[in-house]
Amino acid sequence: MNTHPSQLTIGFSPCPNDCFIFDALIHHKIDTEGISFEVYLEDVETLNKRAFSALNENSTSSLHITKLSYHAYAYLTAPYVLLDSGSALGNNCGPLLISKNTLTETDLLNAHIAIPGKYTTANFLCSWAFPKAQKKTEIVFSEIENAVLSGAVDAGLIIHENRFTYEAKGLKKIIDLGEFWESKTAMPIPLGGIVVNRNLPLELKIKVNRLIQKSIAYAFEHPNSSVDYVAQHAQEMSEEVRNKHINLYVTKYSLNLGEKGRAAVELLFQQAQELEIISKIDKPLFLS
Repeated sequence: MNTHPSQLTIGFSPCPNDCFIFDALIHHKIDTEGISFEVYLEDVETLNKRAFSALNENSTSSLHITKLSYHAYAYLTAPYVLLDSGSALGNNCGPLLISKNTLTETDLLNAHIAIPGKYTTANFLCSWAFPKAQKKTEIVFSEIENAVLSGAVDAGLIIHENRFTYEAKGLKKIIDLGEFWESKTAMPIPLGGIVVNRNLPLELKIKVNRLIQKSIAYAFEHPNSSVDYVAQHAQEMSEEVRNKHINLYVTKYSLNLGEKGRAAVELLFQQAQELEIISKIDKPLFLS
């Protein structure tokens, strides 16, 4: 891994919220304080799986900075530490379990469910709500609606912009897993965050956190500045859906997790430990 402080690799998804967050950073609309970024645009589950290579100290494929599902981060606290800026965390923004037909909780125990990835927070929430529902198939998130419509699966776990499109396709919501989380915890739902390699110098990690925060602040102050970059990577999405996507997933917690955001992340990890999905964490979760 190249650790020269003037050149860092960064991975995030082509989804509107990430493009909105990182546009100013990677296009030098803000002062990046001497750092340039080599960008890897990949689906979040691809980024999740790539990040596991960081467990191998000799890996050359892991990234300095990357978007991760919070579920994936639970396995990757050794090589990575979470930044306070850049998270997708908030209220009423969780994944939805959908189907063509109304399914009861009993039905779900034997249902064939399409999930957007083993390490997604969506899959964790599904396991948390329905621990006995084990018949799952991993499908790229953008293909889950079609898999449900075709009858290839009985139900689908949808994330991102699909929460705005499923009803128009005649699909039904079984449960909003974000609402389920909030009803049980009274906390915002942590979906994804930005992590940085622990081996980088502390001063550099703090700088990266500051730059991402500056990029988000710029995006909030100049909401039209990122329109072209967002649209470039979401050509099949209407402008209305792109804007809804950004408004839903880029929140005050994206600028700074704060005490409540950190508490929500810690609670998610606690629940994962109680389900024995992960073992005890022996590294600090957050950048000091």
